[in-house]
Amino acid sequence: MDYDADKIDDAALALLMLTVHDEDEYGARVWKGHDWEVLNRLHEKDLIGDPVSKAKSIVITPEGLAKGRELFTKLFSKNS
Repeated sequence: MDYDADKIDDAALALLMLTVHDEDEYGARVWKGHDWEVLNRLHEKDLIGDPVSKAKSIVITPEGLAKGRELFTKLFSKNS
């Protein structure tokens, strides 16, 4: 199937908002239970830290957190 990888990345980033924890001025942590190719693209876009580690969570940058929240509202809000 041919698909738009940027749309997939946006949806995955929005879904990461469901697991935000340990938030501070440097970003937050999120569980990394998504496709590795998607996580690598999000890392290349500087929206998350490097997903390659033994940890079950990753750092989401302040920019990734802001964009993720915006996308979550846009994609999943009942009022949109």
